[in-house]
Amino acid sequence: MTPPDLTPDPLTEPDSVSPPTVPVSRSGWWPLAIMVLVGWGGITFLKPHWPTLTTPQFSSQIETPPLVMKGGDPYLRALMRTISASEANTPQPYHVIYGGQHVTDLSKHPDRCIPIVAGPNRGNCSTASGRYQFLNTTWAEKASKYHPHPQKFLLWKNYSFEPQYQDQVLYRWLSDSQAWGTDLSKLLRNGAIDEVLKKLSPTWTSLGYGIENNLITHRLPKLYQQLLQEELQLVYPAVSTSKVTTTLNQ
Repeated sequence: MTPPDLTPDPLTEPDSVSPPTVPVSRSGWWPLAIMVLVGWGGITFLKPHWPTLTTPQFSSQIETPPLVMKGGDPYLRALMRTISASEANTPQPYHVIYGGQHVTDLSKHPDRCIPIVAGPNRGNCSTASGRYQFLNTTWAEKASKYHPHPQKFLLWKNYSFEPQYQDQVLYRWLSDSQAWGTDLSKLLRNGAIDEVLKKLSPTWTSLGYGIENNLITHRLPKLYQQLLQEELQLVYPAVSTSKVTTTLNQ
């Protein structure tokens, strides 16, 4: 997806502008007073909603910030960061929605359907959100199965979209061999990153075998190897990553 632009938007961060002075007779002051009160009331009502979106900032850099989630299989963690680099290439991937804007409220899936203006799905809209660009329907389905701490009240459930839960839902999904018809971690340990990306491409279409490649797509296998070395070093900081890879693959 297209990386975002954090340049302030005049619509979301309006400048403070004083109204022009208008001469008014004493007999006609009250209509103006009503207009001013109504105007400021509307501004007061709308102002809390302005900061909920920021406009995208475009960058040629590949953004691969660490996961919020701690622990787990380094091979799958590196895969998660690879998916993120292709789908949500921004310094704040957990907050990005389709099109590059950012939301602040992650208490639930943002569920904003943004018009698609280019590509094979032009004319539709997309609810893709977060570090792994979960569609609202995909999040509802996978969170109901993999979310560790849903909020419950009688028959109602809410699945927080906070960063740690985005990570945990995806990690548990990728760890489920029945969901993918194969053990993804085992494939990765055997060096089959291309096979794994092909397996995932129907879900994340920018991974190299889907319908919407981007400028990063062709770099993903090499990027995965770099991220894997970082993740292995986090687990085994005192051992060279080449030795660790050899040992784990035996």
